[in-house]
Amino acid sequence: MADTGGYKSRKVFDPPGGRNSSVSCSHQYDQLQATQQFYNRWARLYDRIATAPGVTSWRQHAAETLALSAGDTVVEMGCGTGANFPVLREAVGPTGAVVGIDLVGGMLDQARRRIDREGWANVHVVRGDATQPPVDEADAVISTFLIGMLGDPAAAVRNWLALVEPAGRVTIMNAGRSDQPLATPLNLAFRGFVRLAAPGEKTAPGSPVRELEARWEAARTALFAGTVDHVDRRLGGGFIRVASGRVPE
Repeated sequence: MADTGGYKSRKVFDPPGGRNSSVSCSHQYDQLQATQQFYNRWARLYDRIATAPGVTSWRQHAAETLALSAGDTVVEMGCGTGANFPVLREAVGPTGAVVGIDLVGGMLDQARRRIDREGWANVHVVRGDATQPPVDEADAVISTFLIGMLGDPAAAVRNWLALVEPAGRVTIMNAGRSDQPLATPLNLAFRGFVRLAAPGEKTAPGSPVRELEARWEAARTALFAGTVDHVDRRLGGGFIRVASGRVPE
């Protein structure tokens, strides 16, 4: 199942699991199904939060790290409702292309409505697994607020690097606890938010925040290992992490 808007993809598939992850065992399958159901149910509310003014400024910053030019093709892994599409489309212009990949049908429905509303002929969505992207190549790749959901984020990042043309950039963005001294009360609130907002089992052992941050570190390490000209920043009082790198020529 796919809606590519004319954009040619290498492979498009509709696996039965959750949002942008592969299913390798029964537990993962159940968890991924819960994730997909969660985002299908809350797609509209998610879109409102994803396009709030403060969040939009973070998205703008992440897009700017890609250093896109008119005519480029940028692929967004885990595009959700298409909240990044406006800034990405503006950067590549009418001669470029924006391709969004996501597994959740409800999210993609919202993204398609955004595309139709704006009349963008060069913005496309593909239903597929972002950890094994159904595209052959791109000038740049971006992923925002997806890393924490991936079972093996380092492997996913390496796959993204493999499809980016030399001199192209890969940028990832995700949330985590702030490192600022005055943020301690907000960090406690953040921990509670992550536990409550996480789809699937709420009583699983371990710390969801530590797992979230471990996945970010794994993704960031893989990104920096395969790129040069690194960007490593924190936004939003330290709660938003942005990392970017250029694929060597």
